[in-house]
Order: sequence, then structure tokens, then C-alpha cells
Amino acid sequence: MYGDFITKNAGAVSSIESTLRTLTYIVPARFKDVELASESLHSFIQLLSLYHDSLLSRAIASLPSSTAPKPSPHNRYTKFWTERSPGYKKIALLITMIQYTELLWEMAAKRRGEKMRWRVVIVLELAKAVCRLLLLHLTGSRPLLTPPLPEREVDPAMLEEEEDLAYGDEDSDAPQEPQSWKMPRTGLDLPQLPAPGKISQYLLSKVLTADDVKPPAQLLHRIRGSGYAAEVLYILRPVVYAIAMRKFAKDRKSWTPWLLGFGLEYAARQMNKRELETTVPGGLKGVSLLEREELNRRAWAMGWWMVRGAFYENVTGPFLNGFTSRLSDKPVLGLVGSLLADYQYLWDNYYFASATL
Repeated sequence: MYGDFITKNAGAVSSIESTLRTLTYIVPARFKDVELASESLHSFIQLLSLYHDSLLSRAIASLPSSTAPKPSPHNRYTKFWTERSPGYKKIALLITMIQYTELLWEMAAKRRGEKMRWRVVIVLELAKAVCRLLLLHLTGSRPLLTPPLPEREVDPAMLEEEEDLAYGDEDSDAPQEPQSWKMPRTGLDLPQLPAPGKISQYLLSKVLTADDVKPPAQLLHRIRGSGYAAEVLYILRPVVYAIAMRKFAKDRKSWTPWLLGFGLEYAARQMNKRELETTVPGGLKGVSLLEREELNRRAWAMGWWMVRGAFYENVTGPFLNGFTSRLSDKPVLGLVGSLLADYQYLWDNYYFASATL
């Protein structure tokens, strides 16, 4: 019953999720005494959205092939492994759940002291690293994607329209769009014609690219040698960085943990790029769209090093403090500065507030 309700009201449910999630982003730590409650709400919304994603994916899978949207390379790849390997699905789900709740666990642990906080941080990073190493093995030594599960890419309103077409509204006088027609001899469905204003969009959705005709498993190349070592280094980097941060916890301005963590991630990226240049025909220009997207995502994620460790304590933090103080007396910009100060509170006090893996 709940699944049917979510499917039939997917648009409204998605809007409510987005609104609640936005509220938790806008007020991350404005009332510091209730930060644990705020983060609990945010984690609950994320986990509930994850469950809704599974319900909507089942509804999309039941749509006729003529009306089902073309999945992205990321969703094709991750859906292939979740359906082929039950172990992959369970481990990927575990990683995602840890990521959605890790900041909440850190906040709760901090109430019992800094030692407990860092112990929980290291245990969570170690658990995620072990899970990612298992995924690396289960996928046949292929690079990991973030997130490891299929994402929600379909407009929820489309599902509601399909429900209306499937069940109809007997009391409604509104004209219904023609449904697909099944040919009696072959049993195949003839798709309905698109609306006049959606013809271009419909035709573009039917265009096939080189990645569209590849089997899902071939969307990512197998990695060997230095490429495999680079991926393992990338997976273990958060564990090494967390241990170093705990060791230098009393000297927050020390550059040792930051240089170690940033150096490991940068070295892993360079090793991976060299491996692709030598093993993939055409080098970096010959990689698939999915591989290029993951490389770009990891490149942008390196920007978070500006709000971590010594770089934040010595460079970014003082700059932001001066910036927000100059905005404090401005009518509208003062709100922006206040919100930025709230995020500074998180970056000042919590490790997972700037974690990306």
C-alpha cells in the first residue's frame, strides 16, 4: 500500500523530500544545542529517500519499453551489478547508509569526548574502505563509482501520468492520451505518438551512442598494475588521513595530515590517469563517458581540501571569518554571511562535514 501511494504521488513526495532536505541545508547549525536533532532529521530524510528510490525504480522497471526513459550510463552500470550480484547490492547499500549517517554518528560520539569521536570516525572510514575493496573485487577490478547505487533520474510526474493512463479516471471528462497498441500476431507493442511539442525530445531520446550499445560491464575498463594500485590508494586515503588527524588533533594547524591526505589523493589520480593513457586506445580521449564523468567528479571533489585540516585552519577559515564579519551589517548579504558561518561551525568541529568518500 505504501509503495502504491509513493508511486501514484511521486511528484508530491519528491517535492516534500526536496523541501525538507533544503531546510536542513539552510539551517545546518544555527541552533547548536539541537544540532543532533537537525542532523537526525537530515539522515532520516536521506534514508527515506533511498527507500523511495527503490520503490520508484521498480515502478519504472514495470513501464513498457516504449515509454521507459533511457537510463544514464551510471544507472546502467550500477543497476547491472546490483541485479547480477546480491553481494554488490548489499555492500553498496551499506556504504550509502554509512555515508548518510556518518556525521550523525560523529556528533553523537563527540558528546562522549574527543577520543570517542575520533575512534568512531576511524572505524567508519575503515568500514567504508573494506566495503569498497570488496566492491572492487566483485566488479572484476573495475574503478568504483560514487554513488555505487542507481540514482533517481526520472521526473516523478511521469510515473503519475503512467498511472493515470494505466488505470484511467472513469469520472473524468478530460481527454486521455492514446495508449500503446499490442499487435495480435507478434505481441509487440507499438508506442504511442509523442505530443507535437515533444517530438524533438522524443527523437533525441531514441538516438544511440557508442556507450548505449556497449554491455553495462564494459562501460568501465578493468584496471591492472599501477591502475589497480591507484584505486586501492584512493580507497585507503580517507583511513590514513583520519588516523593522521587523530594523531595531530592537539595541533590543528599542523600541515602534516593535510599534506599526507592530499598527497595520497593527488598521487592516486596521477597514477590512474597515466594508466588510462597507456592502456586505453586513444588515451584519455578514448575513455567512456562514464569514466570521464567519474574522473571529473573526483577532480571537483578535491576542492573540498580547501575546507579540511590545516588549509582551513590557516587559509580558508581566517578568510571566511573576515568575509562573514564584513557582511554581518548588510541587510540581505548578512543572511548569506550567517548561513556561511553556520557551515563554518560544522567545518570547525566535525570531520565528516567535508568528507566526500
